[in-house]
Amino acid sequence: MASRGTTETSKLKQNLEEQLDRLMQQLQDLEECREELDADEYEETKKETLEQLSEFNDSLKKIMSGDMTLVDELSGMQLAIQAAISQAFKTPEVIRMFAKKQPRQLRTRLAEMDRDLMVGKLPRDLYTQQKVEILTALRKLGEKLTGDDEMFLSTNAGTALSQFERVSTDLGSGDKVFALASVEVEKAKQ
Repeated sequence: MASRGTTETSKLKQNLEEQLDRLMQQLQDLEECREELDADEYEETKKETLEQLSEFNDSLKKIMSGDMTLVDELSGMQLAIQAAISQAFKTPEVIRMFAKKQPRQLRTRLAEMDRDLMVGKLPRDLYTQQKVEILTALRKLGEKLTGDDEMFLSTNAGTALSQFERVSTDLGSGDKVFALASVEVEKAKQ
C-alpha cells in the first residue's frame, strides 16, 4: 500500500512537470515566432497561454491544500508559474530552469550570454534583462552570488523582479504568491 502511494505521488509530480514544461515551451515558441505573427494573433495566443498557466496555478493550489507532503516539491513550480504570470521573468528558458531547480544550467546559460555579448551576438538590453532574471533565479535557489553579481542585480533589477522577490521571500505564505498571480492574470486579460 505504501509503495502505491509513493508511485502515485511520483506520477503526479511527473505529470505536473510535463504540463509545466509544455506551457513554458509554448511561451518560448510564442516569443521565438513573434515576428511571424500579427499583433492581434500574438496577443491572443499569449493571453490563452497565460490563462492556461492560471488554471494550472489553480490546480496546484488545490493539490497543495489537500496534500501537504507535496508542498515542498511543488513550491518551485508554483513560484515559476507566478513569475511567468507576473512577467517578472520574460525568458521562458530561465523560468523552466528555475522551476526544475537547475542552478548549473542557469550558470552555463549566463556564461553563454557573456560570450554572446562580447562577440556582439546579444544586444546589451536583452543581456541585462536575462542576466537579472538568471541572477534572481540563482539567488532564490540558494546559490551564492559574487559581489559583482549582487551589484549588477541591485543596479539593474526592475520593479517586477523586486515585487517577485518580496512576495516569494516567504514560501510559507502561498496565499500571497497566489494573490499576486491572480492580480497579474487579471491585468494580462485586460
